[in-house]
Amino acid sequence: MKLHLPFALILAAAPAFARDTYPPVDVLLQTETSVIGEALEYPEGTPQITMAIVTMQPGQKTGLHRHDAPLAAYILEGEITVDYGDAGSRTYKEGDALVEAFRSPHVGENTGDGIARILAVFAGSNSVSNTVTEE
Repeated sequence: MKLHLPFALILAAAPAFARDTYPPVDVLLQTETSVIGEALEYPEGTPQITMAIVTMQPGQKTGLHRHDAPLAAYILEGEITVDYGDAGSRTYKEGDALVEAFRSPHVGENTGDGIARILAVFAGSNSVSNTVTEE
C-alpha cells in the first residue's frame, strides 16, 4: 500500500502531537511507606479501589480506628490533626497529600475553624474492610 505524502506526515507526527498536548501532571505524592513509616502492603483478594470524600465538622473526631487497606488522602479543605499514639500527632492542612497509617490505630480530629474535606482513596480488596473501628 502506497501512502500519500500528507497522510504519511500526519502519521509520523501523531505520537509527538499526543506527547506535546497531554496536560501537565503534578505528582502530589509518591511513597513506599505510610506517614508513620510503615511499609505499604496490599491486601489479598480481588483488588478494589474505593474513593470517598470525608467531611468533618469543626471539633468532630473520627473515633479510634485503623485502615486494613492502604489509604492515600488529599486534604481538599480545612485542617485535621491525627493522633498516632506512640508515633505522635500530625496536622494536615488544605493541599497536603499523605498515605495514612496502615493497620495502626489512630484518631483524627477537625482542629480547624471550618469544615474539613478529605479525598480518601483506598487501594484495597474485596476481602478486607477499608476502615475498622477500634474499641
